[in-house]
Amino acid sequence: MAISSQKNDDGLMAELNVTPLVDVMLVLLVIFIVTAPLIVPQSMKVNLPKTQAVAQQDQAKNVALFIDAKGALQFDGQSVSDAELSEILKAKGQDPKFQLQIHSDKAVPYGRVAEIMALAQASNVTKLSFVSLSKGK
Repeated sequence: MAISSQKNDDGLMAELNVTPLVDVMLVLLVIFIVTAPLIVPQSMKVNLPKTQAVAQQDQAKNVALFIDAKGALQFDGQSVSDAELSEILKAKGQDPKFQLQIHSDKAVPYGRVAEIMALAQASNVTKLSFVSLSKGK
């Protein structure tokens, strides 16, 4: 039994050409990247839990600011102008526990509410909240 070693150039190629495989995989990857954000929000139906209200740990000093349908301001029970409100907020904005609660009529244009928010921000008020009523069940 003799083992014959012959070199034959007509044999099959033993290597796999991966270039077409990589091309197909890249195309599939691009398709998944493009379609995934469109599919996920529709397929995820989340029922959020209902909880009872929890008391705040740090008791903020809440002060109410009312904006009526005409855009007039009433701060802590007194009618004020924008300039007066700015001065009051600058004095109260130094307290880190101060929180401004905005009670705005639903007929007030967003632009007016944005003006009040900008005025509060310029007066160093860091805590703002908007008060609304919950819908009846």
